[in-house]
Amino acid sequence: MFALNALILLLGFFALVKGADLFVEGSSGIAKNFKVPSLIIGLTIVAFGTSAPELAVSASAAVQGANEIALSNVVGSNIFNLLCVLGLCAIAHPVPVNEGILKRDFPLSILSTAFVLAGTGAAAIGRLSEITMETAVGTVNRIMASILLLVFIAYIVYLIYDARKHPETEEQRELWPVWKCVLLTLAGLALIIGGGQAVVYGAKEIARAAGMTETLIGLTIVAAGTSLPELVTSLTAATKGETELAFGNVIGSNLLNIMLILSVSALIHPISVNFASICDLAILLLLSALAFLFSLTAKTLTRTEGAILTALYIADMIFAIMR
Repeated sequence: MFALNALILLLGFFALVKGADLFVEGSSGIAKNFKVPSLIIGLTIVAFGTSAPELAVSASAAVQGANEIALSNVVGSNIFNLLCVLGLCAIAHPVPVNEGILKRDFPLSILSTAFVLAGTGAAAIGRLSEITMETAVGTVNRIMASILLLVFIAYIVYLIYDARKHPETEEQRELWPVWKCVLLTLAGLALIIGGGQAVVYGAKEIARAAGMTETLIGLTIVAAGTSLPELVTSLTAATKGETELAFGNVIGSNLLNIMLILSVSALIHPISVNFASICDLAILLLLSALAFLFSLTAKTLTRTEGAILTALYIADMIFAIMR
């Protein structure tokens, strides 16, 4: 039975990665046919496509009442992106930091994480002596979710306005027929939805069989699996020398995860937050601040800093398993 659930989990991951790839190809093709600027496509469709696995898993988990997976998948994916993806990219090639991302996107990612931590963890401050890791201490309710979603919508509107205000020269490329783009988009969505259902089911069953909590399996296995598109996209960009794309992809994906995916999941079903997830949110906030300081000092992530970030990811995973 364990082997069958592991197979379902792996097939779910494969469907998520392939579905995200098809979705990006198809939806980008549709946008290009209607002459939408490439920058706007990158800021919206491509960023959403690489985060679609997290959305599928967290939304499916919320529908099924597996709230611990819904939250820990978002937090775990952001930690994986920030430390593992960004760290490995910097090891492969020093990563220059775009000034706009440093002034606008990265601070917003940190502030949104702090907002979720403050809103869910405030009640735990006076109860530290009587709570355990599994004690429910807060909730991502629909009010918090609505605030995150409204800020995210305003952020996207601003990005589109700014992109249209500063247009770039478009590279002429051969366009696919609209019908082919639509077909690829629908196929991608089907794989993403089906893959999300498979991953949540497989992860829950494995957690039960192995005696692991849903928080732990969401933070580790599910988070790493749903972050595969970001890892592949960023590493490919880094090896081709397009390292600015790698940094932007990571920060953009983290913003989508914490502001869109968490809010949509909580709107479907308010998410109960245990103390373990509060600790993980606090760790994510501290690590985000550290990565921001690394980026701020020299406007570049060096190989040494990349190695530090990767080592911190390994240490965080050991801590999560040991606790």
